[in-house]
Amino acid sequence: MFRNQYDTDVTTWSPAGRLFQVEYAMEAVKQGSAAIGLRSKTHVVLACVNKANSELSSHQKKIFKVDDHIGVAIAGLTADGRVLSRYMRSECINYNYTYESPLPVGRLVVQLADKAQVCTQRSWKRPYGVGLLVAGLDESGAHLYYNCPSGNYFEYQAFAIGSRSQAAKTYLERRFNNFTASSREDLIKDALIATRESLQGEKLRSSVCTIAVVGVGEPFHILDQETVQQLIDTFEIVREEESAPAEPEVATEQDAAPDQAPGADQGGAENQGGAEPQGGSPMDI
Repeated sequence: MFRNQYDTDVTTWSPAGRLFQVEYAMEAVKQGSAAIGLRSKTHVVLACVNKANSELSSHQKKIFKVDDHIGVAIAGLTADGRVLSRYMRSECINYNYTYESPLPVGRLVVQLADKAQVCTQRSWKRPYGVGLLVAGLDESGAHLYYNCPSGNYFEYQAFAIGSRSQAAKTYLERRFNNFTASSREDLIKDALIATRESLQGEKLRSSVCTIAVVGVGEPFHILDQETVQQLIDTFEIVREEESAPAEPEVATEQDAAPDQAPGADQGGAENQGGAEPQGGSPMDI
């Protein structure tokens, strides 16, 4: 069943100047599990949420290595993401064979965007239903790009795509000013926090997230689960230490009420006496 008479073909414009099939492909990106990217001057970190269709199945791979200096994280239709990552791999190999140097990240992103744009102008094709976060390092520094199914591409300091990614975006928007000077460890920590925000209540574990890093002197690689779990455990210990001082403050406020009682008048003392059961009830609980 079609939404309207203008969405039967990817090449048909609506009177409002919209291509509905392209917009549907962009909606498919929002249905996929979250993918997050952050970059500093020297490193780029990719993170994604691993979601399995059922408890009996494994999750789909969401982060792919393209070359030693480039990797991608995807959200949306995983099959389309595999095809595009294979195309990017071929382009890197051909460029390296011809020019004996790594393919610049920006050039690869433009070629990928052109490939996606062709699918919006051919009636016998459909747009790719996947969004890609492209992380890379070249002579001009570290880069993080987002490739959209419409053929558009944007460079970001930090970005999140996929379902429930708005919470991660909110966290990244609060912190992005610090990312430029961040170290590798701080970037990974921020990536884990942003991933936890996108889980919305679900406990963060190494089995539900994947982390990949590329940087100066460090080829693109995916961190193993043990390393990720150690980082998560360290992060949880820091959270507990930060939240612990909040408890004595509450106790101090409760102790302050009896101290003020002697200075109160008799009417106040009577009211305090009537309020003793209320002050004692938390202790009973």
